[in-house]
Amino acid sequence: MSYDCEIIAVGSELLTPHRLDTNSLFLTAELNRLGFQVRRKHVIGDEPQALTQTIAGCWDRGFLTVVTGGLGPTEDDLTRECAAAALGVELRRDCEQERWLRERFQSRGYAVTQRNLKQADVLSGAELLPNPNGSAPGQWLVSENRKQERRLLVLLPGPPGELKPMVEAELMPRLGRLVPATALVTETLRIAGLAESEVDERSAPVYKRFPRVETTILASLPGEIELYFRASAPTEAEARAQAHEVAALVAAELGNAVYSHNGELLEQIAGHLLLGRGQTLATAESCTGGIIASRMTHCAGASQYYLGGLVTYANSAKRELAGVGEETLERYGAVSGECARELAEGVRQRFHADWGISVTGIAGPSGGSEEKPVGTVYFGLSGSAGVQTWMRQFHGNRERIQRLAAAHALNALRLRLLEETSR
Repeated sequence: MSYDCEIIAVGSELLTPHRLDTNSLFLTAELNRLGFQVRRKHVIGDEPQALTQTIAGCWDRGFLTVVTGGLGPTEDDLTRECAAAALGVELRRDCEQERWLRERFQSRGYAVTQRNLKQADVLSGAELLPNPNGSAPGQWLVSENRKQERRLLVLLPGPPGELKPMVEAELMPRLGRLVPATALVTETLRIAGLAESEVDERSAPVYKRFPRVETTILASLPGEIELYFRASAPTEAEARAQAHEVAALVAAELGNAVYSHNGELLEQIAGHLLLGRGQTLATAESCTGGIIASRMTHCAGASQYYLGGLVTYANSAKRELAGVGEETLERYGAVSGECARELAEGVRQRFHADWGISVTGIAGPSGGSEEKPVGTVYFGLSGSAGVQTWMRQFHGNRERIQRLAAAHALNALRLRLLEETSR
C-alpha cells in the first residue's frame, strides 16, 4: 500500500518571482522511495490564519503532513504556533534545547533573545529532530486526528542546507521504521505525433482496467506527450511488474507514436537510429532558427551522426548557403514545399550527409496571409531515394510554433528511419 502525504512550504518570499520552492521537489523524491504518494503541495505566505487552516486540513486528510520553513527566530516565523493551533495542542519549552541554544549563541559572542529561545518551543507530544547545521530543530509528532485516525506531522527548517541533512539523517530512517516497506515505481512512455486528447482517448480504455496503477498524462514539451504509470507494492519487483504491464499494453495500443519507454529523448532516439544504420544527418532551418540542431547536439557523441546545420533565415542565406534557386524563391516563396525541397537536398549535398532535414515557415506573430497564415510550416526530408516534402499548420505563440515544428521534424526523421530499418 501507499501512504498519502501533503507538503506545505511556508514563506512569503516563495510567492514572489524571485524564490522557488525547491524543497518540495527533493522531499517528493525522497518520500516516493518509501512508498509515500504526495497528493498535494501548498505554498503559504507568512499568514497565521491561512497556515493554521492549511495544516488542519492536511492533518484531517492524509497520513503524513510535512511543513518546511517558518521555524526561525523572527516575528514572522510562526509555524510552531500555527501547528499547535491547528492540532489543538500546547507548546512547551524544551529545557535541553534552550540550554543548547544559549550555549550556541554565547560561544559565538551573541546575546540570546526571547525570539531566539522560541526555537526551543515544542509541540506537546512531539520529538525534536536535531539540526547540526542551524539553530532551528525539526519536530516529529505522531498522534490522532479528531476522527481517531493515526497521523504524522513533521516540521522541517526551510534553508535547503539544513533541511536536506535532516531529512537524510532523521526523517527517512524514522519513516522507514514507522511504516511497512513499500516500493513506489513509475514507468514512463514518451509519445510524439499525437495530440494529448488522442493519446488519452486511445490509452484510457487500457489503463482504466488497472485501477491499482495510477496513470497521469502530461504535455511535457510542445509536440510531445508523456504518460506516467505509478504502482506501489511491498517489493520493487512487484511494483515494477504492475507498472510495466500497463505501460506495455498502452505502448502496444499507441504503436510507433511511442518513441521511448523510461528515458530517452526524441533527439536521442533519432540519433541511435542513425548510428545503428551508420548514417549521418544535416539540417537546414529557417523558422526554427537552429532548435533542431540544438536538440541534436544536446546528445553526447552526436558528432558520430550529426554533421552540422544551416540557419538560413534570410532568402540570401537560403540561396548562398543551401543553394535554393532564385526562381524558386520568386515563384513559390520562402515558405513553400518547393523551397523546403531544395533546402533539404541542398544541405544534404553540402555536408555529404545521408539525410537532410529542412524547415521553413511562418512562426509569427506577423508575416502570415490568408493563403499562408501564421503557423504554416513546410518540411523537407532528403535521402538517397529522393526528397519528401509536406506542410503542417501549427497554433500558438511564436516560441510554441517553433518548438512544435522542431519536434515534428525530429519525429518525421525517426519514423522514416524506423520504416527504412524494417525493410
